[in-house]
Amino acid sequence: MTFSRLPTRYGAILMPMVLSILMTFVVSLIATIRAIGLTEDFLARWLPAWGLSWLVAFPTLLLVLPLVRRIVNALVEPQRS
Repeated sequence: MTFSRLPTRYGAILMPMVLSILMTFVVSLIATIRAIGLTEDFLARWLPAWGLSWLVAFPTLLLVLPLVRRIVNALVEPQRS
């Protein structure tokens, strides 16, 4: 099976999407474990919390990523050719 790669122009959306999925997965997992422990209904309680946190995180990343790039560029030496 071959995988067809997306055009480069989708990188600006795909990067914050993947980042938000991974970060909200880890953070909500840890927060839920700390709040309720590993109970029988853990998945039923964690998955909706993860989904909600991702719905907030993804558009937030899309909005703040340009600002973050400017801040990082101001703090990091430019690459020399």
